[in-house]
Amino acid sequence: MRPAVALDKTKIDPDRSRAMMTTPPKLQRRQWLALMAALPVTALNPAAWAAPANSAHRLATAWQAAQGYQIGVLAQRGAALQVSAALDVPTRAHGVLVESSGSLLAVARRPGDWLLRWQPGAPAASWAWNDADRAFNGHVIASADGKTLYTTETNLETGQGLIGLRDAASLEKTGEWLTHGMDPHELLLDADGSLLVANGGIAALPESGRLKLRLDQMDPSLVRLDTRSGELLGQWRLPDSRLSLRHIAWGPVAGGSATGQRLLGIALQAEHDDAATKAGAPVLAVFDGRRLTSHAAGAGQQLKGYGGDIAFANGRFAVSCPRANGVALWRAGGQWSDFMALEEACALTAAPALDAARSPSLWAGGKAAALARDGEGGLASSALSGLKLDNHWATLGGGKKTVG
Repeated sequence: MRPAVALDKTKIDPDRSRAMMTTPPKLQRRQWLALMAALPVTALNPAAWAAPANSAHRLATAWQAAQGYQIGVLAQRGAALQVSAALDVPTRAHGVLVESSGSLLAVARRPGDWLLRWQPGAPAASWAWNDADRAFNGHVIASADGKTLYTTETNLETGQGLIGLRDAASLEKTGEWLTHGMDPHELLLDADGSLLVANGGIAALPESGRLKLRLDQMDPSLVRLDTRSGELLGQWRLPDSRLSLRHIAWGPVAGGSATGQRLLGIALQAEHDDAATKAGAPVLAVFDGRRLTSHAAGAGQQLKGYGGDIAFANGRFAVSCPRANGVALWRAGGQWSDFMALEEACALTAAPALDAARSPSLWAGGKAAALARDGEGGLASSALSGLKLDNHWATLGGGKKTVG
């Protein structure tokens, strides 16, 4: 299998390399200055970002506002989620990762060309721009020791999926591994140090952008890579090749055993030609370490074949279904649980309780509101005003996609 590939430094534009940690490339400078001029003063004030002592959850996410695309922090204030810190970005963002330091890593929506690190409240971010023949696919995670960042990417000349290796301190790319498929999307580390990657399996070309090509030749898969060498350790597929694997979240240990394999939930997006088949397709698959199994919705429940985000909270996998206007829930073993209505639901995260007397919550973001569902099924709603949320969010201060 292929080891990490050292980059040919002779192919790197020195002017672009110097710009990686300061501002976007010169061609975008005028647009960028206009965006920064529109940034609210409070978003650049650390005191304005600091959460009050009695605040509830704070959520790192990306959105579209009147002034354009932004990433930042939403704080729960009364019955609403309000912006407490924001940074303008040149194009739509996708995945946002909260680092242990409290800084945010954000990646452009696929096919994207930028990656950034930002401490909420700081006046500037550190930027990395991908090479012309590579595109970011929307997600980034850190290695177990925190020294390396892994990004899902596409080789725009061949369509091959890649894991980009980057120095965590500088964001500079140091190598890459094959994902043994096309269209890799979300990625997670396993407890043994290996890397699990969801290959969406859909071909695309630079000139066609997000247009999906050759759907009859789709080849989605879940792969496990050795993080010491990039070696392929395993590859799994569903029987239905028209189910694209997109987002993933860890669930509990299978069977509840302390030594067993953790379950991995996978959100699916159907790409069938027949509309009825597509609408009735499953949106959840579960990987138990040996096999990949899809799980249907409950009787009479149609999820439109589109799983947005996925999280695990209070013994259930949750998959957001924006086209079905809600969040579908399954018990850890794949048994159907219920459906939580929310218009254009997408962003999900599992948030730990703020005090010992309460259970963790599943937070779901929709078109105009967010819902928090606790372990007893209780719901609390927070309004979203003037923001169009993107696909993902994460709680600050220890929140993950998996709780309970």
